[in-house]
Amino acid sequence: MVPVLALTLLFAVGAQASEGHDAPRWGDFGWRVLNFIIFAGILWYFVGGLARKFFSGRRARISQELQDLETRRADAQKRLDEVEKRISNLESERKAILDESLTQAESVKQAIVEEAKRQAEQIVQQARRTAENEGRTMLAEVRAAIADEIVDAAEKVLAEKLTPAEHEKLITNSLNKVVLH
Repeated sequence: MVPVLALTLLFAVGAQASEGHDAPRWGDFGWRVLNFIIFAGILWYFVGGLARKFFSGRRARISQELQDLETRRADAQKRLDEVEKRISNLESERKAILDESLTQAESVKQAIVEEAKRQAEQIVQQARRTAENEGRTMLAEVRAAIADEIVDAAEKVLAEKLTPAEHEKLITNSLNKVVLH
């Protein structure tokens, strides 16, 4: 700071001399310089410690911030590497997911086909049972119809061949057998 002040005075003296002013008064200048030095010393004595603390604290904060920034940069680089790795593995992951989906779809398809076959077999068995039941029912109906026709035909034949006296005799014999036995 002193060299800057000396250079400023030197140029000021040269500028004054060229304009035709009086020669500088060195005694007045010396008192001013002494006044400035005392003032700067008092300032340094009272404010210097605070300034040192401020600047050293600031230096520590800046150093800490730089370390934090370096840590954050390293973390960001790690995350970037992970993302780039994921991106590079994206095709293989896509293929793996697609293969797994195809495998699952095939097993679902097989399960559906097996279930459809099982249901079709159940339907066929149920249709067979229904057809057999209907066949039995129809056979029973046919037998009943034939039996009714045979009874009707037998009644006609008997009515034509039996006389009323023979008819009465048959009824009496039947009643006697049922009642007596």
